[in-house]
Amino acid sequence: DLLPADGIVVQSNDLKVDESSLTGESDLIKKHESKDPFLLSGTHIMEGSGKMLVLAVGEHSQTGLIFKLLGATRDDGGGEKKSDTNKVGTGEIYYII
Repeated sequence: DLLPADGIVVQSNDLKVDESSLTGESDLIKKHESKDPFLLSGTHIMEGSGKMLVLAVGEHSQTGLIFKLLGATRDDGGGEKKSDTNKVGTGEIYYII
């Protein structure tokens, strides 16, 4: 199942996640409340079950921030790309590899 939001695992039962869409890592990542509890939108639950506390959705999720940053340059008609500061918010992106 595709995760639609970012969150933290609050209950897990042998939960394994495919994070390759964000990290490129092909191995399934085991998630647990006390060890690596972060779930990110755009990743896939491959095994197990669990419950999560939703922390961010849409443009506020890590995937949303990535898409926002990728779309942060625009063509002003003169062929030059320039930063559109109205589109870029503040945020931090963390990758655990």
